Amino acid sequence: MAGKRLTNPAGSSNDLRGDVLRVLGVLKVATADQIQRIASPHLTYRHTTKATASERKTARTASHAGALSDLRKHGLAEKGGTTRAGESLRNLTAKGLEAASYELGRPMSEMGSTARGAGSSGATHPMAVNETVIALLCPKPDLKLLTREPADAKAAAQDAVDAAAGVGTIASYATEVPLPATGSWGAPGKGGAQADIVLTAPQDGIPLLFIEVDNCHETAEEIAAKLLKYSRFFKRQIKDTDGKDKPMWRTRWMARVAEYGEAPHPPVLLVFNHIGARDPNRTVPRLRELTRALWAGESADGYSSYDRKIPIIATGLRNLREHGPNGPVFLRFGRTHMQPLRDAIGNPRRDAVLARRAERARAQQEEYQEQLRRAAEQKRAEREAARPACASCGTKFDDDGWDSPTLCEPCEAKAVAAADRAERDRLEAEVAATAEKAGGWLSRFRPGQAP
Repeated sequence: MAGKRLTNPAGSSNDLRGDVLRVLGVLKVATADQIQRIASPHLTYRHTTKATASERKTARTASHAGALSDLRKHGLAEKGGTTRAGESLRNLTAKGLEAASYELGRPMSEMGSTARGAGSSGATHPMAVNETVIALLCPKPDLKLLTREPADAKAAAQDAVDAAAGVGTIASYATEVPLPATGSWGAPGKGGAQADIVLTAPQDGIPLLFIEVDNCHETAEEIAAKLLKYSRFFKRQIKDTDGKDKPMWRTRWMARVAEYGEAPHPPVLLVFNHIGARDPNRTVPRLRELTRALWAGESADGYSSYDRKIPIIATGLRNLREHGPNGPVFLRFGRTHMQPLRDAIGNPRRDAVLARRAERARAQQEEYQEQLRRAAEQKRAEREAARPACASCGTKFDDDGWDSPTLCEPCEAKAVAAADRAERDRLEAEVAATAEKAGGWLSRFRPGQAP
């Protein structure tokens, strides 16, 4: 034990340090509170009887604070300043980022930077990015770890478990991801964008989603310029390993392939955290008009087609926290009603039209197969009606005997046997008749009589 304490003075376990590495490997800079809420959400419902919120936070984050301390001792983590609320920030060193890449199973080329110095000005944007990830994740506490907690704490944890599930795991997310319009992934050139968050969770129905978080400091024009950079990136073509040109983003991420002549670009979610002077209720309508060419679809047989268009969706961080990704708090540009995230990034009207088409095609195929079945049945019936039968017993001939003259094999054998018997009877009669005639002539020439 002494040796272990010497190595990790704060007494953190391998699992705790691994949790911290995974979370910081994705978020780049975070507080112990944010790390705990993602990695060990059950701790949120412990220590609830302590007198103040500060004491409760200190108690529930103690384990991860210890893990951060031990990682710092090993040169894997370091202090990253403080938030505007005075909370300590932590980020990984280059060595820590490499360790996190192993924990996440992610190549170093995709790990990004260490975010050193991000907290020098309060880290308001990184904190909003982190809160967006947490709101999308909706981490669920493990109720088995709360059996000794007060009833009200267990009830609150149960409510969290019963709420709709979030999207993905922490490994489904990446932050500060370059989107090069020129240059390469490793050395982006000018004119590209950098995604605040990239979410890949095909297992949860969201194969690819780019997320931009705005603290309401930027104008609609500035956000529109950023979305134009997204468009440039989505349109960029490079040669893939098969030597064929392919959208650059498809060489790194998977998404729905083109079908029925429609290949929309990946969706972009705008999350507004209203702490700045800009009013998102004014920014969004203006932004919608500025970017119409990027997102507006075209009418196509009962639905809108978004071929080579960007689905742009907007929501507020407060609504996202309250309702999660399954709540109707997402507004897609071009629509008038709020939807859950999966509906907002999709095309339900198109899906419904295609489903009806598929159903009609299936029904037509079934009807065609039924027509073929009836035609074949009729043909079999006509063939059976025309099938020759034995002239003697009436038995229908099989296909091999279709060309048989008139009799089936048994009847033909009987007929042959009858003919043989008739022939034998005829011959026997002839022999008898000959013998009788011979006897009559012989009786005329008995011995001793003159002729």
